[in-house]
Amino acid sequence: MLEEKVFNTIQKYELIENGNTIIIGVSGGPDSMALLNLLSSFKKKKQIEMDLVVAHINHGIRKEAEEETKYVEDFCKKKGIPCFVKREKVEKLAKQQKMGTEEAGRKLRYEFFEEVANKFKNVKIATAHNANDNSETVLMNLIRGSGLTGLKGIEAKRNHYIRPLIECTRDEIEEYCKQENLEPKYDKSNQENIYTRNKIRNILLPLLEKEFNPNIVTCLNRMSQIVKEENEYIQKQVEKVYEQICIQQKDNIELDLKKFNAQDKVIKNRLVLYTINKLLGTSQNIEMVHITDIINLCQNNIGNKYLIPNKKVKILVNKGKIFFEKRNEAENNLP
Repeated sequence: MLEEKVFNTIQKYELIENGNTIIIGVSGGPDSMALLNLLSSFKKKKQIEMDLVVAHINHGIRKEAEEETKYVEDFCKKKGIPCFVKREKVEKLAKQQKMGTEEAGRKLRYEFFEEVANKFKNVKIATAHNANDNSETVLMNLIRGSGLTGLKGIEAKRNHYIRPLIECTRDEIEEYCKQENLEPKYDKSNQENIYTRNKIRNILLPLLEKEFNPNIVTCLNRMSQIVKEENEYIQKQVEKVYEQICIQQKDNIELDLKKFNAQDKVIKNRLVLYTINKLLGTSQNIEMVHITDIINLCQNNIGNKYLIPNKKVKILVNKGKIFFEKRNEAENNLP
């Protein structure tokens, strides 16, 4: 039974604590409606003491969008669950922000989730990512040449975001929706093979399933779990080394150059990312080519040489130290 499987996932990964307010991202599709119905059932049966709140985005792209919004609002009203709705013209927003429609939609969703979350205390945000989504992510990252971090896929828990359906397949979820008479809404654009994810979902995974391994989704999810565990071990070693070679950690960070150069390449790669993340709170847009350049700079040990892998950080080697410095706005505006 899906209900038992999801409850076990929540327990195993400690996704929800008694007293949490759970903000559920609900589109009206099978995955999010199943998640909403399941958590509502756990609350009703007093299996978990929690408050539920729904956050729904109307992207204003498809003509069915208003119908989907009304469906979610009516369902929430019937269940007595507060429902926050945001309407936005995502295609227009994407053009204004000079990004793809898919990227703009994702950015909008997560900003809205945080906006709703800020209205409550003791919050977790639940999204309806499932085992198929995870296998698609792993394949997509593999195709892009990702390292271990990408191959670990979608985690069950990251910060205050939780994914209670992450061990459930799409078939199991759709069967549950039928059993519960949920009548979810289907986004027809998911069948359009425009985006990379849709191509992987509709073309590549079915081909792998048919021609190579009927259990490909299970295998990819198993692999991502192994990678996650090994990635966590490596990260712990990186944190230990960082403590040993960090000379200063204030506005800027200084590392001991000689001790850095003595590390294995795998640890050095991770140290660069870890240090930048420590400094900026993110290592986004730092790619392998940047890391390689930084390691080469340190290895060659030419004084006063520096690199700017993105607009926010400058890495300088001088007097036996590696300096990771934040760049100010004036520097960011320089060519």
